[in-house]
Amino acid sequence: MSSESLPSIGDMMAASVPMVRTLNLEFTETTTERAVVRMADQPDFHNHVGGPHAGAMFTLAESASGAIVMTAFGDQLGRAVPLAVGAEIGYKKLAMGAVTATAELGRPISEVIAELDAGGRPEFPVKVEITRDKDGAVTGEMTIVWTLRPNQ
Repeated sequence: MSSESLPSIGDMMAASVPMVRTLNLEFTETTTERAVVRMADQPDFHNHVGGPHAGAMFTLAESASGAIVMTAFGDQLGRAVPLAVGAEIGYKKLAMGAVTATAELGRPISEVIAELDAGGRPEFPVKVEITRDKDGAVTGEMTIVWTLRPNQ
């Protein structure tokens, strides 16, 4: 099968995670270095001040983290399941309009796989920055801790 016929990470996420479809998230970049996911301004997901609801921004950031995890460790799915085990988010500035989440792995891929190879259940952070599209201001920062749980 050629790589042109393989679904993108964004397509796979939309197919397997209903909230990705609900929020109409757009995966604009997915590499092992970073994942970038955009959420358009949608009045159905506004909060009491007219910006994106905190829950929608959490889902946006968590989806970006999932995209980079799948890109970095998708070749390990035959022997381990990626799972988010914890998350912390800080809302820094008022988010208005469209917002974008950019995720980066907090540990080298090779180090995580080496721990899995040694029989461990590696954990690793993914750091995410949420910015307003209109001016690039950072509106939120999130860290999601993921694990690769070995299959039984």
